[in-house]
Amino acid sequence: MEIFDVAIVGGGPAGSVCAAFCARAGLRTLVLEREKFPREKVCGDCLNPSCWPVLERLDLAERVRDLPHSKLDSVEFIAIDGHTVNIDLPTGDDCEVSVKRSVFDNLLLRHAGQLGAHVCEETTVASLAGNGGWKIETASGEMFSARALIGADGRNSTVARLCNLLPKPKRERVALQAHIPLLRNFGRRVVLQFLPEGYSGQAPVNEAELNLCLVGTPPTISRLRRWAERHFEITSDQPWRTITPLTRSPVPCGHENLLFIGDAARVVEPFTGEGIYYAMRSGELAATAISKIIRGEDQRPTLHQFTRACAEMYRGRLWINRLARAAVLWPNAGSFFVRAARVQPAILRLLTRKIVSPEL
Repeated sequence: MEIFDVAIVGGGPAGSVCAAFCARAGLRTLVLEREKFPREKVCGDCLNPSCWPVLERLDLAERVRDLPHSKLDSVEFIAIDGHTVNIDLPTGDDCEVSVKRSVFDNLLLRHAGQLGAHVCEETTVASLAGNGGWKIETASGEMFSARALIGADGRNSTVARLCNLLPKPKRERVALQAHIPLLRNFGRRVVLQFLPEGYSGQAPVNEAELNLCLVGTPPTISRLRRWAERHFEITSDQPWRTITPLTRSPVPCGHENLLFIGDAARVVEPFTGEGIYYAMRSGELAATAISKIIRGEDQRPTLHQFTRACAEMYRGRLWINRLARAAVLWPNAGSFFVRAARVQPAILRLLTRKIVSPEL
């Protein structure tokens, strides 16, 4: 049985960033990832400016800028009745960009491996046993041992489920996402469009493809899909990725030698542009905490610092997720704000600035 300092379940941005920082700190680091990378992920594909400081600390910022991507210079809000409001986004090297998760996540995972993390793809965790350390068994019968365990495996976390910590989901909304041919003259903008059935998010991810997201309730999602087929002239056999739940109570992020990061800890809207930042930053915070614990620092204050830092990361920002949820459940209310913003755009400017504000 191979023995590691830390085992990280999940190789998305949270897990890969955590693994990279752990490996760089000299820890024996294991990543267990269910999928084979590169793979797509239901997401708005947007990196807000808060992400750049984390990428700089990983020495990855320039490599991300070299990936196929689009720089985004504005966000357009569209009400049900067609009224629009445009808000400018920050410019410069650290602006908002959109990039496909297949290429972005693959870069992060490979970087963790290059720094020394042992990466196992197509590996599903089947059972966990914790007693001072952790014994991990995979579906194929492999066994691993680790002093600390990190759940970075998303909103339906296997680690949380196996540890009886996964809250009951709220399946009030469903999301669909696809990459379709980029419309001519679409421009370098993000579109957030309110519809009678929910809302649609649209953003170019390179020179040829558009990320198209639809969020609705179970009774309305099929109508949203038919709207998209008409509006974007796509065929009924267009493949869509889907995700649910979009809401779930948070899992406490610190449990002695078990930490949760990214969507495994707190589920946020995948289309507000903040989820990837929360994932990466929580991964960095977890790596710092685990490094201290492995090196013998007092566990209790270290976990307290980690929990407090995670709470501070979300502080003052989660209201945006509540607004996004309300916009789907009551799209007429979202449209009202868009119409009101044509007269007084301060609220949409505040919302946009909050999302794209740089890391404090």
